[in-house]
Amino acid sequence: MKALTKAEEDIMQVLWQLNKANVKQIIEEFPDPKPAYNTVSTIVRILESKGFVNYEKQGKGHIYFPILKKQDYSNQSINKLVDNYFQGSFKSMVSFFVKKNDISLDELESVLEDINKKE
Repeated sequence: MKALTKAEEDIMQVLWQLNKANVKQIIEEFPDPKPAYNTVSTIVRILESKGFVNYEKQGKGHIYFPILKKQDYSNQSINKLVDNYFQGSFKSMVSFFVKKNDISLDELESVLEDINKKE
């Protein structure tokens, strides 16, 4: 799976939220100052060429929709983060975030309870 740039990921976040949208609808979801129509249109076409997005014809325009599920991209991104910065160790990653973000013991126990509930 190819990596996304920040701009591509921002547009994917909107498409994952909306499920289907034309360029104008995508732009409406951005805060002011909104990106230019041509910029968003170009990025959506790049996402299509990368295999993240497809479209349906609607009149003269296109309705875009994500092919890749957000969960699948999230999993890939987390795995890449762990591999690149924590030598493949989830334990090292969790330890890092606990130390750097001053997570309390109660918060950590709550996370562990949530994990155990899902297993």
